[in-house]
Amino acid sequence: MEFKDLSKKAIEIKDAYGNLNKAKGEKAWGVSAYAQGFAVDVGDLLRLMMARDGLRTIENIDEKIAHELADCLWSVIVIAGELNIDLEEEFLKTMGEIKERIEREK
Repeated sequence: MEFKDLSKKAIEIKDAYGNLNKAKGEKAWGVSAYAQGFAVDVGDLLRLMMARDGLRTIENIDEKIAHELADCLWSVIVIAGELNIDLEEEFLKTMGEIKERIEREK
């Protein structure tokens, strides 16, 4: 699956959540709410990583880590979309800059 397909799926799910919230009479989420949700997902991921390191007891840890990583990716894609950022373009640009820096430091 290509990145544009992942982005399309993420937006479909964002829109479905928006429709659900509207039907429930809840306030629509904006970019700040998505960023706050992302922070919660990162916290959940860190808790799971602690369990992976033996500091907590959680069953099915690898499956749950995979789920949280997918949640985090969804949040990043949605936040970028809300801010009209071409995430694929920015990712490639940033990776190029990092690669150049690494090459300079060799």
